[in-house]
Amino acid sequence: MPAQLKGRKVAFLATDGVEQVELTAPWNALKQAGADVTLLSDKTGEIQAVNHGEKGDRFPVDGVVSNASERDFDALVLPGGVANPDKLRTNDDAVRLVRDFMDADKPVAAICHGPWLLVEADALRGRTITSWPSLETDVKNAGGAWVDKQVQVDQKLLTSRKPDDLPAFCAKLVELLTDAIDERRLDKMVEQSFPASDPLPGPIAVG
Repeated sequence: MPAQLKGRKVAFLATDGVEQVELTAPWNALKQAGADVTLLSDKTGEIQAVNHGEKGDRFPVDGVVSNASERDFDALVLPGGVANPDKLRTNDDAVRLVRDFMDADKPVAAICHGPWLLVEADALRGRTITSWPSLETDVKNAGGAWVDKQVQVDQKLLTSRKPDDLPAFCAKLVELLTDAIDERRLDKMVEQSFPASDPLPGPIAVG
């Protein structure tokens, strides 16, 4: 696979109780595509992952969310697990970071219970997403529409329902980030060709 995401920085936001495969599968997919990945959490040290409720591996934290800014990253991934987003949605810094990514129109990907953070950030009004089925009412109450699909893409927001959806979720995540990079490159080309400071051409004289 070509390193189409080389130099791109992607933040993962997770804490204790994260579903392990929902952290590791997209993490590995992005690394294989050349992206630089960073694990943000609400604490330093390590976080405890779970495998369907049973303790899994521990993962080292790269940075605390209170010191993080969306300006430092190109995209954000929100893994699931029940306890993980349930704890993070009570953390003001975590909610702020999610809201900032959405306001900046940067790619955000959430799976399973991860969209709880989108609900808390009031970032779902007018959006269509999928998630673990028990979040359907929460999504609707937050002004969003809920669909039962393996993968749902609404502009730059990517969502999936559960671990079984991970192959499709990971493939679409790499595609979404690649498209976003191409879009930014096009925008820069336009800016360079037509700088904002350049005066618009005047009318052409006839005769």
